[in-house]
Amino acid sequence: MKGPLDLSRRRLCVSALAAAAASLLPKPLQASLEKLARESAGEKDVRALAFHNTHTNERIESVYCIAGRYQESGLTAIDWILRDHRTGDVQRIDPQLLDLMHLLKVQAAGADSPAVYEIVSGYRSPRSNELLRTRSGAVARHSLHLKGMAADVRLTGVPLRRLHAAALDLRRGGVGYYTDQFLHVDTGRVRSW
Repeated sequence: MKGPLDLSRRRLCVSALAAAAASLLPKPLQASLEKLARESAGEKDVRALAFHNTHTNERIESVYCIAGRYQESGLTAIDWILRDHRTGDVQRIDPQLLDLMHLLKVQAAGADSPAVYEIVSGYRSPRSNELLRTRSGAVARHSLHLKGMAADVRLTGVPLRRLHAAALDLRRGGVGYYTDQFLHVDTGRVRSW
């Protein structure tokens, strides 16, 4: 008899495989699936994000929320692509961070933009965070990356300065501008650097 942990691992694996398989679909079919999701939700509040992990070169587009209800398969796919690329550890990414990134994309690039988030850093395991702290004084001991509440990103086709200005305008958490390399966004208290 399998315990509850075995079932959640199985669900995680099945969801990750389904999301990975969906990301391999040809773009027209992916677009058709997203359109179907929008139509089934009555074109109301369908939130999707596209990602490119710059370390693993993986790409995914995921519908993570439909009509105010978070979609487990979409969240699981995003958790996977934002995992710690050094250790392979996966953490649930804060849905509020995804909502912030969705709003940021809409504000900086437009609602229908095909812009893709380039992930420089998503979740960080304690081991990875400590390794980075030894290399840079800019890495916080209690970084929100450790809780899946922060991401370091760029958005294709959007100048980093415009993305930075849009993030500041939203006033939805922390915003760090790293001189034409990436933008840090998090769901902590409102602050900037």
